Amino acid sequence: MFEFVRKWRRDRRLAGVQISPELWQRVEAQLPFLDFLEPPDRERLRELARNFIAEKEFHGAQGMTLSDEAILGIALQACLPILRAGLDAYRGWVGVIVYPGDFVIPREIMDEAGVVHKYDDEVLGEAWEGGPVLVSWYDEGEAPEGVNVVIHEFAHKLDMENGDIDGMPVLPPGMSRKAWAKAFSEAYERFCDAVDANEETLLDPYGSEHPAEFFAVASESFFEAPCDLEEEFPQVYLQLREFYGVDPAAGQRRLEEAQA
Repeated sequence: MFEFVRKWRRDRRLAGVQISPELWQRVEAQLPFLDFLEPPDRERLRELARNFIAEKEFHGAQGMTLSDEAILGIALQACLPILRAGLDAYRGWVGVIVYPGDFVIPREIMDEAGVVHKYDDEVLGEAWEGGPVLVSWYDEGEAPEGVNVVIHEFAHKLDMENGDIDGMPVLPPGMSRKAWAKAFSEAYERFCDAVDANEETLLDPYGSEHPAEFFAVASESFFEAPCDLEEEFPQVYLQLREFYGVDPAAGQRRLEEAQA
């Protein structure tokens, strides 16, 4: 009974999400890495994005008015990590709060002496366990290079499913936690050494802050620069390929061959 009511409400909301072919085209043209997906996955992504818009509540922060382009662009990227898992992976929360660029979150930490220190933390996004996802959004051409805050924060949401934000999300049946841990721990150690040595890295150096951040920045690269990730961290790529259920590196190679 309850499932029937839930489905009825979802279908009713979904009926109100009408996206024109022109809007799809405009938004997807700004996300060229979507071309790495196979056609069936591309269609599934569109359907997930429509459902995401129907089920989640979007709010513009600091007086920001959200355009249809912004909402659809966020939805498409937010649904990339759940192409395999489906929208139930994002159950239990509804809010997406969008800021016009980076923003500040007040923080408090207590040192070993018990003294509380307050400071302002300038961020691009943040995912709250059991709560909303906060993301920054920029006009076309103004986003920080090499950063995909939407994919990053929604990868964190998947990492939170088991309660621990540690770079070890709930794995699909058939995947080995041992193989995941080995691939990611070895890559993370090598990555941190490169960051400490001030070497240029494929992934955002912020990923060296914590294994959870490494998982998130690796997820960004998996969808946006899959061949590079596959070359730099092949075992991590293999794990993410199984986890996300898609092979964007194969799609990138296919696209490059067609354009050659």
